[in-house]
Amino acid sequence: MRTTVKTAVIEINPDWKAALKAGAKGIRQAAQSGRAQQATFSYASPELLFSEITPKRWGVLEIMSGAGEMSLREAARRLGRDVKSVHRDVHALLEIGLLEKTDSGKIVCPFDKVRVDFTLKQAA
Repeated sequence: MRTTVKTAVIEINPDWKAALKAGAKGIRQAAQSGRAQQATFSYASPELLFSEITPKRWGVLEIMSGAGEMSLREAARRLGRDVKSVHRDVHALLEIGLLEKTDSGKIVCPFDKVRVDFTLKQAA
């Protein structure tokens, strides 16, 4: 049996119309193939990206990516942080869609890999 690696791609794309079209195309392809291999999370600017995915939240993603189900307490222990602050960060990532809550009440990152993709260039 072949295992499908799911990748989250986080990008900066000020052209929100193009991002919506690309997202719709990806959903159609996943539906046709029966497998979702990539999910794209687009932000209009670096400021928006870094306001939602802070350094502490990157840390949560790092320990959760590919790790399977985990309790908040376990995540806090692995991060060396208090449960209350990890709870805030986990819930922010749940709202974005980078983490999910399981039926058992634990949290899981449904992605094996998280890739950040953006290019800085001189303004026109």
